Amino acid sequence: MSLNPQPLIINDSTENEQRWSVESADGQTLADRVFEDIQEAIVTGSIAPGTKITEPGLAKRYGISRGPLREAMRRLEGRHLVTRIPHVGARVVSLTIEELLELYEVREAMEGMACRLAARQMPQAEIDSLKALLQKHEEQAELQENIAYYQKEGDLDFHYRLVLGSGNKKLMELLCGELYYLVRMYRYRFSATSGRPQRAFTEHHRIVDAIEQRDEELAEMLMRRHIRASRNNVEQRFREAEANKIKALPTQD
Repeated sequence: MSLNPQPLIINDSTENEQRWSVESADGQTLADRVFEDIQEAIVTGSIAPGTKITEPGLAKRYGISRGPLREAMRRLEGRHLVTRIPHVGARVVSLTIEELLELYEVREAMEGMACRLAARQMPQAEIDSLKALLQKHEEQAELQENIAYYQKEGDLDFHYRLVLGSGNKKLMELLCGELYYLVRMYRYRFSATSGRPQRAFTEHHRIVDAIEQRDEELAEMLMRRHIRASRNNVEQRFREAEANKIKALPTQD
């Protein structure tokens, strides 16, 4: 796993420009479509953490004017995926190990509370829907082979659905809005770990069982334990990557 930012590759083909110049049939603005495309590229790692992003480069890549692009960039900054550094410019966010672990500590507390609230008030129909979602997840070949556990965003994301089930608007604002895509970026990045995918999936089932049993304390404890296990996995992978990077440095005689 490489932690080194790669340069953003610009594709200025006529076909690409035409794709972005056509009006959207679903009513999306050009800025909406560019924003979603760049956001997906950042979350999935196609544009690596730390990559410098320039407006001229993106304008050339998507064949659009600066106006829609600037709006898309502002929205990416609002979702903590892009940061602007004075005299340097815009870059894809790249958290230090300390910042990343702090983010997981926040997740542990807030998602644990979300599960407690879900156990208290989540309707049975929504619980049944969560079970059906996990059945769909189980069909993934990567999960069956214990290689990776990828979840699509929004309503197809187990954690997203649980937060909605809490009914707490503040938790939803933070975990489904402000922090969602930053968290998702690192969840996606570390989702492929030997032995972890099937364990994580089993933990999801146990959390749903606790919610269905209306055991608030158990639901919260299981989610906290689940996030803590993910945090430990991320820390180990991150430190291993840093150690490998140091080993790869040339030695001086």
